[in-house]
Amino acid sequence: MRVLLVEDDADLAQRLAAALTEAGYAVDHAADGVDAEFRGQTETYDAAVLDLGLPGMDGLSVLDAWRGNGQRLPVIVLTARGRWHDKLAGFDAGADDYLVKPFATEELVLRLRALIRRSGGHAHPQLACGGLSLDDNAGRFTLRGEALSLTAQEHRILAYLMHRRDATVSRSELGEHVYEQGYDPDSNVLDVLIGRIRRKIGADRLVTERGKGFRLMELP
Repeated sequence: MRVLLVEDDADLAQRLAAALTEAGYAVDHAADGVDAEFRGQTETYDAAVLDLGLPGMDGLSVLDAWRGNGQRLPVIVLTARGRWHDKLAGFDAGADDYLVKPFATEELVLRLRALIRRSGGHAHPQLACGGLSLDDNAGRFTLRGEALSLTAQEHRILAYLMHRRDATVSRSELGEHVYEQGYDPDSNVLDVLIGRIRRKIGADRLVTERGKGFRLMELP
């Protein structure tokens, strides 16, 4: 999953980016509102974490511009403004969730997981495709009850496919959602990682549909 982190505090942004990366997300960072507004309109993200007090263009204006242009990506607002009318302004602008500073990073990660899950139509944190399961809150895969050992990149790919387990996912869609900005779609890295995942979960469980993309099969 790919997330846009919009935060102008360099230290906080670094800590949050590290935590989100550790949690299995590909993270792009914007330090001002103008850059954030542009990225949200031109790049593909599964969610955004948006500070309100930004230079160049405030967070509410960024969010309003996204929603006005039809961008439906889930957005968690981060702010030091904890009064009810401030929260109301955030929700009125199109926020999906609201987290007041200071906050626990673990809470942000859990809220983000839930937000992305619900936006994909999955209410429960336990996702399953036959004998393959993902505990989304814990960020842990099991195959027929046994823990799977995956690298960070393998985990990103398989987690995205699990969230889209009823669909065939094209190579370009997968690249857009599991790599930070600058991913080279001509690279063979994705093929190598898909091959590694197949060796770990079984080749018949992750198939390639010619000319269409990749699909998880519901096998025991």
